[in-house]
This record gives sequence, structure tokens and C-alpha cells, in this order.
Amino acid sequence: MANDLAEVAARFGAELRRAGLPVGPGRSERFASAVTIARPRTLDELYRCALATLVSDRDAADVLRAVFNRVFGGLDDPASRRGDQTSPAMRPPASPENLLARAARAAKSHVSDTEAAPTPDAAEDGQDSPEPEREIEHRYLGSTVERLAGKDFAELSPAELLLLAGLMRSITLSVPLRRSRREHRRPGGPRTDVRSTLRQARRTGGWAFRLISKAPTRRPRRLVVLCDISGSMEPYARAMIQLLYCAAGGAQAEVFTFATRLTRLTPALSRTLPAVALQRAGQTAPDWLGGTKIGESIKQFNDVYGRRGMARGAIIVIISDGWDTGDPEVLRREMERLSLVAYRIVWVNPRTKSASYQPLAAGMAAAWPHCDAVVSAHTLAALDQLSDALADPVRRRAPVRPGSRPLIGSRPLTASRPLTASGS
Repeated sequence: MANDLAEVAARFGAELRRAGLPVGPGRSERFASAVTIARPRTLDELYRCALATLVSDRDAADVLRAVFNRVFGGLDDPASRRGDQTSPAMRPPASPENLLARAARAAKSHVSDTEAAPTPDAAEDGQDSPEPEREIEHRYLGSTVERLAGKDFAELSPAELLLLAGLMRSITLSVPLRRSRREHRRPGGPRTDVRSTLRQARRTGGWAFRLISKAPTRRPRRLVVLCDISGSMEPYARAMIQLLYCAAGGAQAEVFTFATRLTRLTPALSRTLPAVALQRAGQTAPDWLGGTKIGESIKQFNDVYGRRGMARGAIIVIISDGWDTGDPEVLRREMERLSLVAYRIVWVNPRTKSASYQPLAAGMAAAWPHCDAVVSAHTLAALDQLSDALADPVRRRAPVRPGSRPLIGSRPLTASRPLTASGS
């Protein structure tokens, strides 16, 4: 049965591709899995397995039905078979093995007849066709989601971005662990839990036959995201907000947006769908698509939230292209304040996707020395760099020294001239 099933799936998928449907190895594999699980006994049940796994819209379903009738035969309109006891659907059900064997023979004979049948012109002239059969250039077309995975977020429409939500849910945003003040029981721990040991000794008359140890609890560090929602960063901001909502297994993030002012979006992004979350984000942030004052926004975060302890020992993610309309000295001073309390600072700049990128903008040049990692994260495939930077337990922040060159990730940036805060 396995050999027949493989032959049916392969030959049927080839016929569907010739008819213009994007049926590749993945869909053929799902069709074979459905047949294995459902074990159809009639051609109608076999057709339903193909309908559930090989197509996704009504137009494609019509093409599938036509190809199925041409390859396997015997599948007609159910309305025309009413009262006909000799139709294929009304015949007694056969075993799955017999049905699959007949389907394999039908597919093989159809392909053989198609290859051996002469063209109408050749039949009239009594000669073989002078032109060979046209080859299909794209025998396998990737799915829409697979094609969008390598596309820049700036080139995606809102509808295309929502199609990537399924793949974003498979990404894990994990952060390093920190030592908590709370302790838990652990065999062989560094300290003895005296209270639990004495409580257990009451059962044996006060004799402690077993010492109960304890160790400090380790918890994930807090993840804080500051996202630029100015006009140049709007498509990337939508993608990053959707990622924070869809990412599975990651820490619960505190999300802020900024352009000309700082706005906390964490309540708006909780317990809702990505499309609704993005809509709420636009309604909550009054400066959506406005200008950019990175230094003043980070200063507001340091004064209002950082002072309360939200940034202490946290992983700070700043999503911006570094174009600051304010004073770069303010940004340099506030980034220095933030680096003194944060555990790691990861800057997401889509402009760094170019290999020749240099932080010559005044804002980016002022903030660069205080970052532990700078990643692009401009496509779904490039989000692995962001997840690796968040999970890195080592602080790689370069010391601020005159003439020192900052790092991009863990590689030194080769600049043609020394970077200064007045670069433009």
C-alpha cells in the first residue's frame, strides 16, 4: 500500500502542476498522510482527501475536480447520480488497499496515454509531432508564506504581514535568567532549609534524619521594548509589534512606542488578535507617523519608568533607524544612563542590512557605543539574529573611550574615519 500511495501522490501532483496549481512536495505529502489516516473506500472519499489537502480556494477546487475526473475517472455530479445504483458512489465500498491499487493503475495508465497520444495535427498528417512537449519552468512554486519570509517588512502590505503571524508564533524570544531573592527546595543546594528540616523532624520525635536544602530561584529577566513609530519606521514597527504579540515561549514584554513622545502600549497589546493589537497601537499612540525625538523619549522613560526599577537588570530593545531630530548630546547622555542600569541593550536598525552601513547619523553615532548588539531584523528570516541577541547571556557592551570603535553584534565595525557625535 505504501508504494501505491507514493505513486498516486506523485503522479496526481504532477498532473495538478501541469494544470497550473501550485502543488509541491509538501502538499503531496499532506495528501498522502490524509489518505493514510482516513483510509478512503470510494473515489468520492479519495477526492475529499485531495480537496482538504491540495487546494485552498474555490477556483482551485474546480481545477482539482476536473483533473481528478481526468486521472481517476468515475467522479460525477452527485445530483446526476440520484437513483442510479450503478454509479461509482453507489457501488459497494471496496477495501482501502483495492481502491488505492486501482487508483495507482488509473494514474499510471493516464500518464502513459498522455505521453503516447499524438497531437491532432500529427494524427492527420500521419507523422510525429515536430516540436517536443513544452517543459514547465516552475514545477514547484513555494507557498505564499514561504515567499514572504524573505521579503523586506517595508515591502509587505498589512494583509501580507498578517500572513506571517503563523511563522512568528514559532519564534521563541527567550531572555537570560537572573538570580531571584526567593529560594526553592533543591537536593544538594548550597543552603539548608532549617524550618522545613525541623518541620519534617517532628514526625520522628525531633530527630532530623534528612536535611532539606534550598537554592535561589532563577527567573527570566524583564524584556522592555522601545519602538520608533515615525514615518520611516512605520512598516518595521508594525512587524515588530506583531512579533512581540505572536512570539511563543518568550518573556512578557513591556512595550513602549515613541516618535515625539513616549507611549506605553502594553495594556493595548494584551489578550487580542494581532490585527486588533496593531489597530489599538495606532489609536493609543497619538504621534503615530510623526517626527522622531529619540533622546527626549528615552529621557522620559528613564525619568518615569526607569527610576521605578523597570529597566534595572532588564533587556532593553530599541527599534529605530537612528534618525533623531533632537540634540544628539541628549541621546548620548540618556543612553549612558540607561546602560548603567540595564543588563543588555539591543538596537534593531533595519538600515544595517547593508554590508556597507556605517553609523554616521548623529543619533545612531551617539547611541552606538552603549549598545551590546545591533541587528537588522528587516525580514522574517533575519529575526534569528534578534532572538540570538536577546538570549545571549554575556554583556558585550564596549567601554566608552576616546577613539574606540563600537561593535556590530560581536564584529568590529570598519569605519573609514573615526566616529564622532556630530556625524550626519
